[in-house]
Amino acid sequence: MHINFRHAAGFTVIGNHLAQHRGLSLAAIGLAAHIQSLPAGARISIKHLAEHFPEGETRIAAALHELEAHGYLHRSRARLPDGRIITRTVSYNQPGAVTHPIPAPRPRTAPSQPTPQPTPPSPSRVTAPEPRPAPTPQPAPVLVPAPTARTTPPPPLPQPQELTPELRRMATALLADLRRHAPQLVLSENDIHTLTPGIATWLERDAHPDTIRHTLTTDLPRPLKHPAKLLRHRIATLLPPPLPGAQDIALARPGVIVIPLQNCDDCDRAFRSRHPGHCRDCRTDLHTAA
Repeated sequence: MHINFRHAAGFTVIGNHLAQHRGLSLAAIGLAAHIQSLPAGARISIKHLAEHFPEGETRIAAALHELEAHGYLHRSRARLPDGRIITRTVSYNQPGAVTHPIPAPRPRTAPSQPTPQPTPPSPSRVTAPEPRPAPTPQPAPVLVPAPTARTTPPPPLPQPQELTPELRRMATALLADLRRHAPQLVLSENDIHTLTPGIATWLERDAHPDTIRHTLTTDLPRPLKHPAKLLRHRIATLLPPPLPGAQDIALARPGVIVIPLQNCDDCDRAFRSRHPGHCRDCRTDLHTAA
C-alpha cells in the first residue's frame, strides 16, 4: 500500500530501472539517488561522502565502482589551473540514452508590441502554380511464399513391378507390427493400405524385414504428430536400389569373367556354365549308360 502526495518542490525524478535494479546493491542504489539529487558542482569524494553517511570509505568506494560499471557514473581525472588534480564525476540518470542539448526557452513577446506580419505580394506578381501531374499508381507487389515442408508435395510412393499376394501380406504385416517396436507408430487400416506398395517395393528389392523395420523406427522426432506422413517420406527417400546381377558385377570389374550358375536338369545341383543342361556328374552317367 502506498500513501503518496504530489511534491511541489524539492524532489528528484528517479527511474525504476535504478530503484529496482537487480544487479546493484542497495548501497549503490541509495548512493545513486543521493548523487542525482545534488546540484551540479557538489562534492562527492569518498571522504566527503563518508563524513555524511554511516558507511565507511571501503563500502562507499565499492558502491561508486558498481555505479560506474553499470553506466550511472563516469569519473575522470582533471588538472586545475593551479596545478591540483581532481576527480570529475558525471552522473547519468538514464545510462545508454542519447543525450541531446535542452533548448533554451524563447522569451515571450510583449503584448504591446504586435508581431510584424509579412507583406503580401503584389497582385500583379502573383502567379498560379502549375498543376503537377498525378502520380501513376504502381501495382502492388505480388508476394509468392517460399516453398516449405507444408506446401512442397511429398515424393511419390514407390510401386513394385508386381504386387503379388505374398508381397502384400508381408508388407501389411510389417507395417502393422511397427507399433510393437515404436508405440508412436500406430497406423490406421487406411494408412497401412496406402503404404503397402512402398514396403512391397523394398521387399521386392531383397531388403530384409529387420533392415526395413530399423530404418522406419530409428531416430523418430518427439512429439510425432503424423506417423503416416513420416513413414511415407522415409519409404520414398531411403529406398535402396535393386541388387546388381552377376553380369553387372562382371562389367564393373574389367578383365574378370563371371560364369553364371545353372541348375542341373536331372539332380538339380548347381554348376557354372554359360548354357543350361546337366552337371559334370550327370553328363558322365549319361555317357556311361550309352
